Amino acid sequence: MNLDYTLDVLLRLLETPSPTGLTSEAVALIEQEVRALGVTPVRTRKGALTWELPGTGDGHVTFSGHVDTLGALVREIKSNGRLLLFSMGGYDWTTVEGEDVRVHTQDGHGVTGTVVNIRQSTHVHGAALRELRREAAVMEVRLDERTSSAAETRALGIEVGDFVSFDARPRVTPAGYIKSRHLDNKAAVAIFLDVTRDLLQNPPERTVAFHVATYEEVGHGAATGIPPHTDALVAVDMAAVGEGQTSSEHHVTLCVADSGGPYDHDLGKRLRSVAREAGVELRVDLYPYYSSDGTAAWQAGGDYPVALIGPGVDASHAYERTHTDALRATADLMLAYVRSDR
Repeated sequence: MNLDYTLDVLLRLLETPSPTGLTSEAVALIEQEVRALGVTPVRTRKGALTWELPGTGDGHVTFSGHVDTLGALVREIKSNGRLLLFSMGGYDWTTVEGEDVRVHTQDGHGVTGTVVNIRQSTHVHGAALRELRREAAVMEVRLDERTSSAAETRALGIEVGDFVSFDARPRVTPAGYIKSRHLDNKAAVAIFLDVTRDLLQNPPERTVAFHVATYEEVGHGAATGIPPHTDALVAVDMAAVGEGQTSSEHHVTLCVADSGGPYDHDLGKRLRSVAREAGVELRVDLYPYYSSDGTAAWQAGGDYPVALIGPGVDASHAYERTHTDALRATADLMLAYVRSDR
């Protein structure tokens, strides 16, 4: 892995807002990188991006990831000028309390703000703040503009239905940790680009396609756009790290089952075998509160085996963290698989 290249792409992606439904800038960044590598990608009518590298032998594997992230829409402009939000993606309101946001206005200039609750000051509300249940009705955006009425907020160009993105705040620490919102799933996309760079220098055994979806967080990202000649689909997404899980921020994980049920057993066995032969420590896990683009592709009628792998990510759907070890291990497993005869 060219770690400098991967981190450079990843940080630029993380700094580019792409809540589900507003992903065109992030897709354009990926498209620019793919073209710079000498490959011509194709945008689907749904807004996803696909590119393909021919192999020297038979077979066709597609790796699917997604660039859309958690976000929100303006649901209501309150009489005090603040905003109520409609959440997009599966996150708890406690994980965005205090987060900086940008409201993407129709004219494109944007307005910043912060997610606060209606009793945010402990000096004013005391115990009532600690007892408040965080839910949509009590969370609001305090705008960084002088406004105290709905009319003043509308004068800023803000309307119901405007997209709201959460500040990613990406950081790379001296110890090699990457912490940021939206590592799910921009980490995988950055890995795709590095793997593409490697495969162009050393052609794979089988034809390899990469599909970057734009609606995964709401459940239908890869329902369309997977190349019809795909023999196997490997979804690459974050591996959730936490108590009771085997996944680690320093490793790649094979997820054998999630809320959509089990993934393909034989394809999983092939990935385990390839990992052993390549010296990649592969963790195996399952996630009861998780779904991936692999499930979306299957539910849409995809007739191919599906597996799910990915780098371990701590604090998923909050302020996340992974390590460069996990990025490297995921890339190594992908490369080992496409160069194997399994």
